[in-house]
Amino acid sequence: MATEVLMPQMGESIAEATITRWLVKVGEKVERDQPLLEISTDKVDSEIPSPATGVLLEVRHQEDETVPVNEIVGLIGEPGEATAGEPAPAPAAAAPAPAAAKDDGGAEKAGGEMPLEERLRRFSSPLVRNIAKKEGVDLGAVAGTGLHGRVTKKDILAYLEQRRAPAPAPAAPTPAARPAGVFSVPAYHAGENVEIVPMSRIRQITADHMIYSKATSAHVTTVFHVDMSRVAAARRRTRAKFEQEVGTKLTFMPFIFRAVAKAIRAWPILNAAVDGANVVYKKDVNLGMAVAMGHGLIVPVLRRADELSLVGLARAANDLADRARQKKLKPEETQGGTFTITNPGVFGSLFGTPVINQPQVAILGIGTIEKRPVVQTDEDGHDRLAIRTMSYFALTFDHRLIDGADADHFMNAVKATLEDDAWDELDPYLP
Repeated sequence: MATEVLMPQMGESIAEATITRWLVKVGEKVERDQPLLEISTDKVDSEIPSPATGVLLEVRHQEDETVPVNEIVGLIGEPGEATAGEPAPAPAAAAPAPAAAKDDGGAEKAGGEMPLEERLRRFSSPLVRNIAKKEGVDLGAVAGTGLHGRVTKKDILAYLEQRRAPAPAPAAPTPAARPAGVFSVPAYHAGENVEIVPMSRIRQITADHMIYSKATSAHVTTVFHVDMSRVAAARRRTRAKFEQEVGTKLTFMPFIFRAVAKAIRAWPILNAAVDGANVVYKKDVNLGMAVAMGHGLIVPVLRRADELSLVGLARAANDLADRARQKKLKPEETQGGTFTITNPGVFGSLFGTPVINQPQVAILGIGTIEKRPVVQTDEDGHDRLAIRTMSYFALTFDHRLIDGADADHFMNAVKATLEDDAWDELDPYLP
C-alpha cells in the first residue's frame, strides 16, 4: 500500500503549516529521509523528509496552500501503484474530556469537546493568542479569515482597530471618501513597469511582528563605542588552535554572548517582559541570535547562555546558525528567547536601531568590527592617536519598563567585560 505523507505538527501550539515548495515532482523516485517538501509556520521554516522509499505518486496540496496538521499532503509508493485520488477526510474531533482547560485568549485546549473546525479557529498562532490575552479579547468573538476560520494576526488587529475606533458621524458619501483615520498610498500605478512577487510566509510574519512591536513598545536606542582590541587579540592568538581542537570556528560572537549574559545577571530588568501592570523577570538567560536567510529572518535561541563556556557558546551558536540556513531547526529552538542580539555589522553596517523582538524588552545590534583611529590618554594626561579595533553597539530598549540610566548601566557592563584585560590571559577554548 502507498505510504501517506502527513503534515507534521511543528510544535505544541501549531495547528497548520504552509507548503512553500515541493522538492520532488510526481513520478520521481525518492529515498527514505530524503528532503521531500519545505513547509513554513509562524515559528520556523523546515524541510520535511520522505517517510518511505518509492515514487511520489500523488500531491494532494500544492505550494502556497496552508494545511492542517496530520492531513495527507501526498502519497509515496511503487511505480504505477493506484491511488484513491480523493483527499483524505478531515480528522475526527477529539474524544470528549471531563473538563476542557482554557488556553490564552479563551481557546480550549486539544482534547475538549469543541468540534474540529472550532478548535482550529481558536488555535491561532502564539502571537495572536498573546495579543488576545493582552487586549482581553475572546478569540471566539473574532471573525477569522484563516484556514477553517482561524483567527489570523490581521483579523485580530482589524478587530481591535474597529473596537477602538469611535462611531463615525453620518456624512454624505463622496466619490473619494475613505474611512476615518485611514490613509493609504498605492504601491504602483496603472501602466507602471513593475514586477509583483508574493512575499514568502516568513517575510509576512516578520512584517506583522515588526509592526506589532513598534505599536507595543516605546522604542529608544542608545549607542556605545566599544574597544574590541583585546578580544580581537585573544581571538587571533587562539583561533587556529580553537578550530582544530574544538571543531568549530571562533567568531567575535561567543565573546559578545558571554559579556551580554554576564551583564544581564547584573541588570535583570533587561531580561524581563511586560504583562499588563506587572513585570515578568525571566530567570533563564536565553539569548536569541538573529540569522539572515535571504528570504527572511529567523531567531534561534541559545538557552541558559550564562551557564555556557566560550566553547559551548561557539558550538551552540554555529550549530543553530547552520541549521537555520539549512531549514533544519525545530520549532522549540526558536522559542523562549529573553534577549536578542543581531549582527548587521557582518554586512558592513556601522550601527542600526533594531526593532524589539516581542515580548522581550531589549535587543542589541552589533556594528561592523574594524580598526579605527581613537584618542588615548596616558597616565600623565597626554593624548595620542592609536589604532584600535572598534565597534558601535546599539541597544534598543522598551522605555515603558527600562529607564535610560538602566540601559546605559547595562551597556557599560557589557563594554567593561569586552575591554577587560583578562582577555589577554584567557585561553578562549577553555571553559
